[in-house]
Amino acid sequence: MSDAVVEARGLAVSYGTGRNRKQIIHDVSFEVGAGESVGVIGETGSGKSTIARAIVGLVPAAAGTVAVGGEEVTSFRPGQWRDFRRRGVIQYVFQDPLRALDPDLTIGDSLAEPLRLQGRLSKAQIRDRIAFRLEQVRLHPRLLERFPGELSGGQRQRVLLARALATEPRVLILDEPVSALDAANRVSVLEILNDLRAAGTSLVFISHDLGSVAGVTDRVLVLYRGEIVESGPTVDVVSEPQHPYTRLLVGSAPSLHTGAIAREERAELRRLLDAH
Repeated sequence: MSDAVVEARGLAVSYGTGRNRKQIIHDVSFEVGAGESVGVIGETGSGKSTIARAIVGLVPAAAGTVAVGGEEVTSFRPGQWRDFRRRGVIQYVFQDPLRALDPDLTIGDSLAEPLRLQGRLSKAQIRDRIAFRLEQVRLHPRLLERFPGELSGGQRQRVLLARALATEPRVLILDEPVSALDAANRVSVLEILNDLRAAGTSLVFISHDLGSVAGVTDRVLVLYRGEIVESGPTVDVVSEPQHPYTRLLVGSAPSLHTGAIAREERAELRRLLDAH
């Protein structure tokens, strides 16, 4: 895919040292095209967030390469990562917005911070950019004077989205962005993600919930024990899952299935997985 904004080739990630060293990600390769939305699904511990963190340099690659926006970032030194992040080519939306936002900064200051660090816009331009992004995530301007602790969980998650979008990134990495939200806020955030997708922003949506991923992605990668076991257009993977693990995920998402798969079939699928 010549227009790929994220390209991983043979990516491996390990944690620990010496005898305690454990490989978490095994020879993972994938691409995310310009304007494409790709889901990465799997259970807790499957390695989803590790892949996301490797893409943005929060964990080092033990092997393989990652390119973002045409730049090979795997070998970046800390100073190169700092400069790259300030440019805002890629942005990471964390799972826990309360921990990701500085509790001592107002929402307005949090949104302005990445733009001030870039040093390219005037104060008036920063105000205009913030107003636009706030409207884009369906938040009222009065929230700019509030602190993160004064907002609801859904509002904080949308603030994180607005902050990530402020630098006009080519790709957003979204790590379980709706897992901690109630049903109404989950729907609201997913609608915003669909709007971003329609506007041409590339998305990498990390989640354990195939039901949430299915409506906002073009393709999906199924991760099991640190390996991609199935990939393809989302509609194909959901309607005709090939791998036992994917079948288990699809069958466990009633919104995608006429009914959750029977307990006996789940047990059989789990037995096949354990033998993998």
